Amino acid sequence: MGNLMDKEPPPPVVLVPPLFDFPPLAARTRMLESSYNMLFGKLALKCLFDDYFERAEHFSTMIMLKPIDDPLVDLVATVSGPLERRPDEYPVGNAYFRWQSDVDDPHTFIDLFVSNSDPVLQMRSCAYYPKYGFGAFGIFPLLLKNRVSSEDYGVMGLRYGSGNLSFGATVMPFSSKDELPKTAWLVSKMGRLTAGVQYEPQYGGKDGAKYKNLMNWSCAVGYEVGSSSPLCPSFNFALELAKSSQFIASFYQHVVVQRRVKNPLEENEVVGITNYIDFGFELQTRVDDAKTTSNKTSDSTFQIGASWQANKNFLLKGKVGPLSSSVALAFKSWWKPSFTFGISATRDHTFGRTGYGFGLRIEDLREASYQRADPNFVMLTPNKEHLANGIVWKIGKRPMLQADVNAGKFDSIPRELRPLGKIL
Repeated sequence: MGNLMDKEPPPPVVLVPPLFDFPPLAARTRMLESSYNMLFGKLALKCLFDDYFERAEHFSTMIMLKPIDDPLVDLVATVSGPLERRPDEYPVGNAYFRWQSDVDDPHTFIDLFVSNSDPVLQMRSCAYYPKYGFGAFGIFPLLLKNRVSSEDYGVMGLRYGSGNLSFGATVMPFSSKDELPKTAWLVSKMGRLTAGVQYEPQYGGKDGAKYKNLMNWSCAVGYEVGSSSPLCPSFNFALELAKSSQFIASFYQHVVVQRRVKNPLEENEVVGITNYIDFGFELQTRVDDAKTTSNKTSDSTFQIGASWQANKNFLLKGKVGPLSSSVALAFKSWWKPSFTFGISATRDHTFGRTGYGFGLRIEDLREASYQRADPNFVMLTPNKEHLANGIVWKIGKRPMLQADVNAGKFDSIPRELRPLGKIL
């Protein structure tokens, strides 16, 4: 009887919700892209400035499903179009059917793309061998309404990737010799610094040598602090000179904070919750003497964006630019499959009009629960609650969490969070 009366209260708990979208869907096909186009914070900035910002007076629907009996295949289908019927615009429907060789290896796969616009049918394939670091890939349009260029007959590529180096090239098999290669890149990482160069022969050169034309070259350098895991803060700053004509400066910061919970619907032992805050800035300006128009915004533009995930269900985003500003609110239910509904408002500064867009996503591709594997935090239980036995909570101060695991023990981490360390 005394044991029942002296029962200890449950330990304090800090909720650690999963991110809305991790990893980004574009990361599933990154082996088809140049590493130069994926690094320097470009993927994170694209997600910050594009995701859940629907076009004004438009809607979008995305369905991402996989069968229970075969986790190696999945289907992603999208439908988008104007909210009101327009004679010059009609809904666009796309679908990807994907097969990959291993659940834990998303880099070796084949997918088929179908659409009611060009290309009507397209196949993409990639084979990557992490043990050796080499990979081969190809993109082949099978059905097109009109083939007008060499790229319409397919693109093939080879790549090498290690923890500190990535290089590769793509070619069009049916192109002429002066069009080879289509792209070539070299990226190297030295500590926190990443530098890269990319060659895209689009302009002619003296003596017919396109590689001598600086307009065909781009270079970038980036400084990165932190981890790629969304459960850890990170910072990325990059400078790029694109095609020797456009200068791009950008930064992206991911912040992980804890705040007190003042929700009467939560249990008494829930004392805090983890929030995710993201900031981003991008400036683009021309550095050549080319005269575009009298409007200076055509020569230089910028955008600033931020997002705040208050809990596992609500996400608030906003971005500001010289031509327009947008705000978006998304609500997500973590059922199986999950449903995400978003609404965005866009203010056109040129015409002084405000338009609204709507989006709906249905998904069961990505795992929702995270587990701690960082020496600065303790492990999560399977129900996504953070057992903070070592928590020190004081009014007006952030909680300090003691370590419960050693660095390097990543066996129980979800696949999306495992630090590969072998692919730049």
